[in-house]
Amino acid sequence: MTTLLIHGGTVIDPASGRHGGYDVLVSDGRISEITEAAPKGFTGERLDASGCWVLPGLVDMHVHLREPGYEYKETVATGTRAAVAGGFTAVACMANTDPVNDNGAVTEYILERAAEAALARVYPIGAVSVGLKGERLAEIGEMHRAGIVAISDDGQPVADAALMRRALEYSRMFNLPVIAHEEDRSLAADGVMNEGPTAFRLGLKGIPAAAEEVMIARDIALLERSGGTLHVAHVSTAGSVELIRQAKGRGLAVTAEVTPHHFSLTEEAVDGYQTNAKMNPPLRTAADVDAVIEGLRDGTIDVIATDHAPHHRDEKEVEFENAANGVVGLKTALCLAFRLTRTARLSVATVVRALTVNPAAVLGLPAGRLSPGAAADITIFDPRVTWHVDPEQLQSKSRNTAFSGWQMDGRVTATLVGGRVVWRVEEKTRRTRQKEHRSV
Repeated sequence: MTTLLIHGGTVIDPASGRHGGYDVLVSDGRISEITEAAPKGFTGERLDASGCWVLPGLVDMHVHLREPGYEYKETVATGTRAAVAGGFTAVACMANTDPVNDNGAVTEYILERAAEAALARVYPIGAVSVGLKGERLAEIGEMHRAGIVAISDDGQPVADAALMRRALEYSRMFNLPVIAHEEDRSLAADGVMNEGPTAFRLGLKGIPAAAEEVMIARDIALLERSGGTLHVAHVSTAGSVELIRQAKGRGLAVTAEVTPHHFSLTEEAVDGYQTNAKMNPPLRTAADVDAVIEGLRDGTIDVIATDHAPHHRDEKEVEFENAANGVVGLKTALCLAFRLTRTARLSVATVVRALTVNPAAVLGLPAGRLSPGAAADITIFDPRVTWHVDPEQLQSKSRNTAFSGWQMDGRVTATLVGGRVVWRVEEKTRRTRQKEHRSV
């Protein structure tokens, strides 16, 4: 029997309410015991977590692994390498590949590639519509049998309300959430950043907040009549937060996510025509940032998800209007979320919950908690370490980060998947970068 003792750390597990000094005993890939003192006579391997937080393995329910079809941007292997470096033990990947993941064969291919990589667990998300064209439903039952955990046309809005209604009905049948990219293309038109004074000053066409909000309002109305489960991806506006808050108040089965870039940056990051700050939905105003953070605080927004969207440098080093949308985010997400405990006074438990048990619950995954019998998917985070973002060191195949040069407080020092250490920072490296840090 293979055993490992993680000792000396502070266990933070919102699912169980544990927050304190515990040792975690791992046996044959599962958590066998969580105890205040190491078992007497333990002779197995030890992992010293002194001064660190011992967290449930992080779950990212919104990533783009690009394979099949766009391997020049990212592969399942490189994407999951970036994931474990950022503390994510499980990722759910979107369907906008080539071919699109709209049938069981593509779903199975992704799972095969994930098994070969043997890093983070990968959970495919199937398309709502065939080819992401928004015309007819994809083979949802076939994909469900192959292993998808949700359906989404992310990257493309489902413009046809009747199709969206049928997707919600199917979501009820198969117990799969519909993850909605909420964008009214007639309002967004050819916009490339948030509509407002900054866009006017830069001479760029803007995307109004209403382009997101009217689609959320439509889908909430459909959900109220059709049932099923709706998950709103990458919420970016104050009006969107309020619509979701009201829907939850009426007892509707709606959940939502926010990305680290949408709670860390405003539209001002586009100044100088910075293409790594171009994304969809666009970065919004300071008031919108405050609103999404408040949504995290009061539970309106359930999940922090990266929307990790790698692109080749040739797709970003072009005129702003022609640049691809999106940023990489797996390596920096936990640190940016951790900043909210200082800048916005969110509790550590709120942040950890949004990165672990909540996304697991939305997708129905056996993940996001530290409890005896659970798989030993564990993230060890040292809040005392500081580092600076170097795009060349993000582990992803692409470099399109919006946070190049930023100082980050805290770093993932080890990631375990099924009790196996799949990412580890050498102790000597960690010591040279430690600083004094207030305990939590």
